[in-house]
Amino acid sequence: MENKELGKAIASYRVKQNYNLKQLAERTKISSSMLSQIERGLTSPSLNTLRMIADALEVPLLSFFTESEKSKDLITRANSRKKIVFPPPQNMEYMLLSPDLSGSIEMVLMKIPPLSNSAEKPVVHIGEEVAYVLEGSIMLHLGDDIETLYTGDSVKIPPGVQHKWENTTDQEVTIIFAVTPPTF
Repeated sequence: MENKELGKAIASYRVKQNYNLKQLAERTKISSSMLSQIERGLTSPSLNTLRMIADALEVPLLSFFTESEKSKDLITRANSRKKIVFPPPQNMEYMLLSPDLSGSIEMVLMKIPPLSNSAEKPVVHIGEEVAYVLEGSIMLHLGDDIETLYTGDSVKIPPGVQHKWENTTDQEVTIIFAVTPPTF
């Protein structure tokens, strides 16, 4: 990492903490002029100096060395979602609401057409899911039980539990999922 990038990262955390250079200097026992040189990338701080700055800013030392996510990379536009569409007879549609699968959780929107199932037989996932019924009513086969969920209801599906969704109505059902780890 170049000194300028490191300096920008430190300055960014300082500003987020609402410290000016003088305040950070007091907290770290490093002179304001030295902190200014570090932030402008004019000098390369020692590991000990970086630790003092990280401690004063209450951030992990490694946070200075990881690139921050750009806002545009964190946004998933409605017209550019990744989709999986199943052919008849299911005609189901999954849309990834998360930008990608690089994190520890994913968000998925599932649309189940009228009079159809999410699968012929119940499925099992290695991850944990939480589902929220955004629109419609749906029968959930969960282990040995069958529950009907309505708009606004939610359910936690633990790892390893067999389940499938069954839409017995004449309306499309929309469900939002949070899944960890990502499996889309």
